[in-house]
Amino acid sequence: MPDVAIIGGGPAGLSAALFTAKNGLDTTVFDTDDTAMHAAHLWNYLGIKSIGGSEYMEIAREQVDEQGAERKQGEEVTGVEKADNGFTITAKSNESDESNEYDAKYVVFTTGRARQVAEAVGCELDDDGTVKTDVDNATTVENAYAAGWTARADKIQAAISVGGGAAAALDILSVEKGRAFHDFDTPEKG
Repeated sequence: MPDVAIIGGGPAGLSAALFTAKNGLDTTVFDTDDTAMHAAHLWNYLGIKSIGGSEYMEIAREQVDEQGAERKQGEEVTGVEKADNGFTITAKSNESDESNEYDAKYVVFTTGRARQVAEAVGCELDDDGTVKTDVDNATTVENAYAAGWTARADKIQAAISVGGGAAAALDILSVEKGRAFHDFDTPEKG
């Protein structure tokens, strides 16, 4: 059973996956590649002078893969239910009509403007239709998080989505480690 199931493979989902996988949590990302990043060009992403959205996504996926996250590329999540030890995720592959079930302790919704799966599991929505979250991107359902367009209707940017995914991941890691957790790497001394 993965520790963390991330539904959506855009900047928010991949950011959450990077942090959780890098820090030892078994992480699965369900990615249908339905991201607005394919229509974007980043000129305003700090540290990157210019990059096309599709190229950015390719690099981000590679980075997440290198940290050990499992990506279920092309598997669309059709349902999420609360279970005894977390959540049961039902997903359907674009290659077959079969549905598969996965269990996870935590779920992170990064599904863009599609918020019905989060709502169906009991996440409350704000007046603007976004999933209600706190500063750590935790929803009103225990162990469920939302980030990116899922939790923010307007003023959305890749950098904001990445930050929301990271906030969710750091909260999950803090809970798992029993203390405030910070993912801060330093260069090796040579």
